[in-house]
Amino acid sequence: MLSSIKARFAAIPEGIAALFFIQTFSTLGFAVLYSTLVQYSTRHLHLSAKEAATLMGVFGAFNYGLHLFGGYLGGRFLSNRNLFVGGMGLQVLGCASIAVGTAPLFYWGLALFLTGSGLNVTCINMMLTQRFTPEDPRRESAFFWNYAGMNIGFFIGFTAAGYFQATESYGKLFLFATIGNFLAIIFSALTWKSLADRNTPLLSADRKKFGLMFGAGTGILVGLVPVVWFLLQFPSWTSWLMKGIAGIVAAILIALTATHSDRREKRNMTAYLILAVGSLAFWSLYQMAPSGLQLFADHNVDRMIAGFEIQVQWIQNINTVVIVVGGPILAALFARLRARGWAIDIPQQFAASLLLMGLAFLILPIGIRFADAKGLSSFWWLFTSYVLQSVGELLISPVGYAMIGKLAPQKYQGVMMGSWMMVTGLASLFAGDFSGMVPEPTGTTAVATNPAYSRLFSGLGWGSLLVGVVLVVLIPALRKLITNKAEDLPVSSAAPSA
Repeated sequence: MLSSIKARFAAIPEGIAALFFIQTFSTLGFAVLYSTLVQYSTRHLHLSAKEAATLMGVFGAFNYGLHLFGGYLGGRFLSNRNLFVGGMGLQVLGCASIAVGTAPLFYWGLALFLTGSGLNVTCINMMLTQRFTPEDPRRESAFFWNYAGMNIGFFIGFTAAGYFQATESYGKLFLFATIGNFLAIIFSALTWKSLADRNTPLLSADRKKFGLMFGAGTGILVGLVPVVWFLLQFPSWTSWLMKGIAGIVAAILIALTATHSDRREKRNMTAYLILAVGSLAFWSLYQMAPSGLQLFADHNVDRMIAGFEIQVQWIQNINTVVIVVGGPILAALFARLRARGWAIDIPQQFAASLLLMGLAFLILPIGIRFADAKGLSSFWWLFTSYVLQSVGELLISPVGYAMIGKLAPQKYQGVMMGSWMMVTGLASLFAGDFSGMVPEPTGTTAVATNPAYSRLFSGLGWGSLLVGVVLVVLIPALRKLITNKAEDLPVSSAAPSA
């Protein structure tokens, strides 16, 4: 097996093998925080469920929002490898600070980590894509291996988080994340020459300009930390601020669409806006996994399987396994169906993903209805819910980003890609709001909190189904709006963005 892996890496350009391992280790810290933040906030810092859910929502919004900023900095102010290592350095300091266990260092650690993670995630993709010409057929294989490395990192991170959660050894857990992220820096240093930027604006700068841009980029990287720290002190206020910014961006996009002169492009932009609403609905429920759904799993689900207790962080690996296994299967299935004349397109996939998400949430009240005498639902109801959500993700995530190139006019592609990423960040805030509606678990029982969970999950499930049905009705109209006759977009694997 090892020789086979080496043979595959030998067939692609220098640096790809290094990026595979760098991706794996750089993902560990995010996986640990993503799956443990709510547990740590409620159990160790003694925040309320609502406060923890709001903080988790802001965590996701910062992570996705700063991705766009990092994509602009990389190759312009700092080389992608410099920005990546700088960001990883902040992540190491962040995880180490949180490992100390005090509330003040927790917020500083979170600010350090989010700044690093938000800015450096795009760097790996940029370093990877720069190693291929646009027509190079090896690109797809390289991105598959990069994706596999990321999912290995998620699997290890989620597994380790659950292991240390069993004894609430949070200090050891965040130390584990610190070491994992530091190994990404070591791998980068050992393969430094092979990670050099290619075809970026910074490469044409003379020594003086390069120094000025390096200093400015480093200043921005460090200067963002206190800004993020300050905003984390007021998560509710920050959530509303981010929603306001998102509303302004939405208004600008609507105005650009309404005043666009090219009728064909205007129809495409209209379709984009409609599908963005569907995407927002889907991701708002999907991102409840590390907050509201995790609290439900912790307090209202029987997680004993054959005498073995399933830790709540391990439940996240259901998604990882379904994505890794199901992605290639779904891609092959769609290719075969299209070859036989089936019209599987963007509107259908969006509608189907929302219908699946609705079913995923409506299954949970059924599980509550058949709970045992203690009020604990069977784990298999939650398992089925996660599988349905993951299949929905496979339908909407890859095609969501791919459709930007199909629907966005050339001069608006950057704006529309950025706004699509903003939708995911906004969804994280709404997920925090929904998760904040879960009953406070402290001092109560599963029997007492089950009715509130049932009402919440039912409302969200029916809401998702309603949006899905609306999209089903709009499929003919959306097909007329999407007038670019490009080849069908492939379904590929997707995963949570670190």
